[in-house]
Formats: sequence, C-alpha cells, structure tokens
Amino acid sequence: MKISEQWLRQWVNPNNTSEQLAEQLTMAGLEIDDRFAVARAFSGVVVGEVMSVEQHPDADKLRVTQVNIGEAEPLQIVCGAPNVTVGMKVPVATIGAVLPSDDSKGFKIKKSKLRGVASNGMLCGASEIDLVDDIDGLLELPEDAPIGTDIREYLGLDNQILDISITPNRGDCFSVRGVAREMSVINDLPMQQPEINSDIAVTDNNETNTVTVSASEACPRYLLQSISNIDRSIETPKWMTDALVQSGLRSHNFLVDVTNYVLMELGQPLHAFDADTIKGDIVVRLAQPEETLTLLNEQTVSLTGDELVIADDEGALALAGIMGGQRSSVTDSTTNIVLESAFFSPLAIAARARRFGLHTDASQRFERGVDFELPQLALARACDLITSITGGQAGQVVTVESPEQLPVRAPITLPIAKVRDVIGIEIETSEMVRILTQLGFEVEQQSDVLVCVPPSYRFDMSIKEDLIEEIARIYGYDNIPSVLPHLQVSMDYDDTADLTHEMKLALVDNGYMEAISFSFSDAKLETLLDDEALGEVLALANPISSDLAVMRRTLLSSLLPCVQYNLNRQQPRVRFFETGLSFVGQSVSDLVQTPSMAFVAVGDIWDEQAYENRALDFYDLKHDIEQLIPAQIDRSRIRYERSALRFLHPGQSAKLYIDDTYVGWLGQLHPNTAKQLDLPKTWVAQLSLAPLISLAREQQAITTPSKFPQVRRDIAILVDSDISLQTLESTIRSAAGELLTDLRLFDVYQGDNVPAGQRSLAFALVWQDATQTLSDEAIKTATDKVVQALTEQHSVQLRDS
Repeated sequence: MKISEQWLRQWVNPNNTSEQLAEQLTMAGLEIDDRFAVARAFSGVVVGEVMSVEQHPDADKLRVTQVNIGEAEPLQIVCGAPNVTVGMKVPVATIGAVLPSDDSKGFKIKKSKLRGVASNGMLCGASEIDLVDDIDGLLELPEDAPIGTDIREYLGLDNQILDISITPNRGDCFSVRGVAREMSVINDLPMQQPEINSDIAVTDNNETNTVTVSASEACPRYLLQSISNIDRSIETPKWMTDALVQSGLRSHNFLVDVTNYVLMELGQPLHAFDADTIKGDIVVRLAQPEETLTLLNEQTVSLTGDELVIADDEGALALAGIMGGQRSSVTDSTTNIVLESAFFSPLAIAARARRFGLHTDASQRFERGVDFELPQLALARACDLITSITGGQAGQVVTVESPEQLPVRAPITLPIAKVRDVIGIEIETSEMVRILTQLGFEVEQQSDVLVCVPPSYRFDMSIKEDLIEEIARIYGYDNIPSVLPHLQVSMDYDDTADLTHEMKLALVDNGYMEAISFSFSDAKLETLLDDEALGEVLALANPISSDLAVMRRTLLSSLLPCVQYNLNRQQPRVRFFETGLSFVGQSVSDLVQTPSMAFVAVGDIWDEQAYENRALDFYDLKHDIEQLIPAQIDRSRIRYERSALRFLHPGQSAKLYIDDTYVGWLGQLHPNTAKQLDLPKTWVAQLSLAPLISLAREQQAITTPSKFPQVRRDIAILVDSDISLQTLESTIRSAAGELLTDLRLFDVYQGDNVPAGQRSLAFALVWQDATQTLSDEAIKTATDKVVQALTEQHSVQLRDS
C-alpha cells in the first residue's frame, strides 16, 4: 500500500525524519518496501504567469510568450504547447534549471533560439517535472499559485511516499488512520483526527430507498444514504487529487474520488450508486445461480450462487465488497447518488474476487476484515465532503443490521509474568497498559493479570501470545537487549536409535531385509492372529482403505502380507524384519503402544547356490534372535518357556525371558493359520525393544584373567526326558556358585542301557579361582554339591561310565 508521509503527518507528526519514521514502522511490523519522493530530483523550476502570447513569425505551431516569474523583467520563452493562454499559471524552467530525464545527469535548460527567436527558459507540462501527464500541453496551475515560488515546494514534490507491505493479519492498517494509529502509539503522541460533521442537515424531500438484507450472516450491517442535487461543475479539489495520486490511485470524477479518499483515509470501502438508475428497493442477497452482472470494468460475470450481491427489482447492481455494476455506475453527469457503507463478513468475500480474476481495493480490505464499527463514521465523512464541496442535499441514513451476527470480541486474559517469560525482560505494568490502551484495547488490571478486550478493528487478536507480540513490537525490539539464554542442557545422549540400528545390522548380517509399512492392518488378518494374550484391537474411525481398518497388535500383521507378495512373485526364500509400534487397546484412552521388532522367515537356510542346504528350523530362528543379545551377556540370564499363543505351533514355539523379564515370542506359524494365508512353513518372532536396548546399555565389569589354572570335571547323569536342559543348567549353576566359570553339555544319549522315558546327559564343568589354585578336595566338594542338588531336585542318577 502506497501512502503519503505528508498525509500521515496531518494525523500525527513525530519529531523524526522520513528515514527514522520508515524504520519505526518496519520494526513495528509494517515493513517499508520502498520510500521515494513524489517526483524525481530537479531544480530551477518556479511558478510563472503568462503575460502575453504572440504567434511565432516563422513557425505556425510555435508561440512567443512573455512570462512573469517575479523578477524585474519578464522572460521571453518560445512555446509549442497548444493550450498556452494569457493569464494562465504554469511551471517555468529557468536558465540553468536541471529537469529529470533517463540520463542520470538530467536535462539542463540553456539560452537558445527557436527559428531565430530567443527563448530564455521553458514552460513545462506535467511530464517535464516527473508528474503524470493527463493532457497534451502545459500543466495549468491554480489561479492562486504564488508567482516565483519553487514548484517543488508549491506542489509538495519532495513529499515522501511510503510503500508499506501489509501482512494479511493487519487489515486495520490499510488506511492513513490505521498507520497513523501505529505511529501515535510508537511515539506516545495524540492522534489528530479530521473533524467530521455528523450533523449534516437532512432534506426530507429526498426519496429514501427501502433496504432489505436477506443474507444477514454475510452482511450484518448495511448503511445507505441518498444525496441529491450535486453540483457536478465543481472539480475535485487539488488537495484530494494529490492525496489520491500519491497513494497510487487515479483521479476519476469528484464522486468516485470522494469514496476513494475515504477508503484511503479511514479504511472503509464505500460505493456510490447513480440513484436515477435504481429500480425499486435495495436488496442485499446471495446471487442466483447463473445470474449475470456487468461490472464497472465492462467484464460480464456469471455468478454461481454463493456470491453476495446488491440488487434492485431488475437484478444485481453490484458484487458486494468487490466491484460495482455498470448499470448503476456514477458518471460525470450524475447528480443524485445513493451512498453505501457496510460491513461484509470476510468469509463472504474471500476468494470471490479471485474467482473472476479481480483484485480490488475493496476486496483486499474486506477479505482481511474491516472495522465493523466504521461504516457509520465513513458514511458521515463522505457525506460531509460531498455536501460541503458541492452543496448537495443529504437524505436520511437507512440502517439495517443484525447485532447477533456481528463479530464478538472476547476478553483475553494476560498473566503479567507471562510477558517476562516470553520477551525475556521486565516491562512495567503501566507501560503494558499504555501500549494496549493506545492500540484500542479495553484493559482492566486484576491482581497479576490484565484482562483485555480487543478493539473492533483487530481481527487477529484471540490469545495471550497475540497481546505479548503487540507489547513487544511497540515497546521496540531494539529496546530488548540481546542476552544469551540460560540453558540447563543435559549432556546425556539418547543412544536408542544407535542401539536399534546395531540390532538391525545384526539381522542384515544374517540375511534379513528391513521392511517399512503402515501401522494399520487388515481386520481379517488380525482375526487370524487373535489371542487373548495380545489384547484388544483398536478400530479406526476413518480408515484410508477397508484392508487397513485397524491398528496392528503385532508387527506380524504388516510383515505377512509382504511375504505373500514376494512368494507370489517367485521368491521362495524370504527374510524380513521391521521395527515399529504395536498397538493394544479398544480406545485411544487405554491404548498401549510398544516399540517392537518383528521378523519372519520362509524357505531354506541358504539360497539355491549353497552346496549343503536344508529347511530353516526352530534352532535357526533361535540363533538369529540371540544375535540381537550382546556377546558379553551371560547366557544363563536368557530363558525360554513354551508358548501358548494360538497362532503359533504348540510344539515349536517359545516365550523369551531375560532376567525374568518377558521380551517376546518366537516359533513356527501354526499350520492352520499358514494354510489360510496360503503360506508354506513360516517362522515368526516379535520382541519388545525396551529390554533388548536396556541389555545393550549394561556396562560389563572388566576383570583381570586369573593366572591360576582351570580344572575340568565331567559328570554324566540319567534324567527324565521331560526335564528341560534349561532347568538342569539353572540347578547346576545355582549349586556350583562362583567357582564354576563354564558349563557345557557335550553328550546326549537315548537308547540301549538307558531306561525308557529317560536320557543320558553329559556336562563339562570348568572350575577356576581368581586368587588361588584349586585343590582336588575343593573341586570334589563343589562337584559333589552339584550332584547332590541334581539328585534332590530332579531325581537324577549319576552314571559311572
């Protein structure tokens, strides 16, 4: 948005330079994209009056003029402009003047002769002094222009234009009033608002239009006022034209210029209808599907039905909040108008202009939100300008509003301590109150909080952080010292990802490939893998597809479809693993999410090229799992128990424990389950990552190897076949104590000379003491203790041979 600095300073005039003013606005959030003078640099041009005009003796299109610039003698200047006349006042470039040009050095005026006649200067048109040239000829100045005055000073050409980048949330700053309000608060100065005569004499003779608003949600406030008998012979005042041109707007005609002036001054879009073209009453309604409207730019649009229009008995007159229609447009001959000032909901205007390829000053403001308390003030300002300049007669103001549909400004509670926590410095409470109050907030201090009600023009205020931002930007970011934050940084490194990656590498080394899949699963597959031990299934409220309708309880639900996919494409040997979350629970409130690792294996232990190959079995799967356990961990801490999961083979599955902590399960997929999934013999496992990572983090004590010799003693026992090796090893280690450094099973025998239902097991027991050489007696005592424990707990028989 372009805005004149001179216009701003009429509202609030801080004691600072243009550069300082631009810096203030930028730091307050209104970034200045550009700053430039009204006209490029030039010099030596003054106001002059044409005293006489004579025909050039040797050129039909040239005139010889005598021009008074306030010096003792008038200047003789040869001029070719067709509109030069006696008595007119024009810009005069004197000898030595430098005019703006594309050349950086400028165009210098010198004494010259034109067709033999001396010319001591140049009479200037608008383009010669870097202004917009509306006519082909000289720039005619007002009759009261003081002769001899520097033209830059007279026309205000040194006035700075600020090109401000307004962010979408600051619709309240799309006006002189809005920017001046910011300047007023930043500099703690009062704002000098123009006097607006709201007590304009109303003429009862004016016919008042009846207004009906059928779309009150989109238009909760609509004001209309008629003005008649407007004198159209009166031109737009120069001060108004200058303000508009310097704001980037063209001057059209007086009535349009007034609406544009109020738009730029107060930020309220207005629209003037030619009252003589309106048929019947005014209706604010939604457009009818396929209704057409020819706009002011002569573009005919076909409406879809969700656009807001202003209409009369014959159809749409204007696209509300965007652009007026051609049928009711104001022309140079219009003397009776109906002036509209309204609040349109931002949602009712948003995207409608872009739909038709339009971008207007009105739509730009209404889309961002216009002050809903402003229409009455803006209407009074426009009516005051029109009637005071042209003598028009104002009619009654017609107001239609639905207060319940107007925006509500809810109070925002701001803890005073929160300001310090966010900004990082102490700001006096009184200063906070001043800033917020001058910004238009209603502020009430209650104990240690400020209760603030945003003004009607701030659509971007809803939470306490919004208020803190307002305080910080007005207080001044430059006033907030740059201080390094006091941080309490923990140097503890979370190695979870690293340790998980190491486990993945261990599986890759054993021929597995990582799979990454959705956490969603097929409800039918979850039914096949059902077991009370897994828990309940969480169904999705809005699944992305019917075969991904539940959250997986086991990662197996994601891996088995991958196996099926590969088997169907002639890949008989498949090894997959995946890390991720498993989800157990019927609702979000009781959902348990467990980081897990699962793997699945199908086919032979080696690929087809291997010389000696065989099918994968339980012990191969167990081997792969134990590769995830650090090598330095004592294997006696690992324990397996028979698994009772229904989807696993009852004789070839197990539960894994480490130090009595349940880790997971492994085994063969139950043949019935595999058959329903059209899978061959399939080996599966799922482990909880937490105990595995905890195990990997353990710091193992480093001990000096014993310098004393080891002693090995072998024992062979007869034991019932249903007693597991794991149970026997646990008994041996418990009875042997710390002197037993190694325990190995080296022989298993069932057959001749072994009773039915029993088996012969041979163990190697390795003994060693770190402080002394073990005596035969000490070794015999320890070995006997082991045999006694086995006999008492498991009724074993010691074999002599």
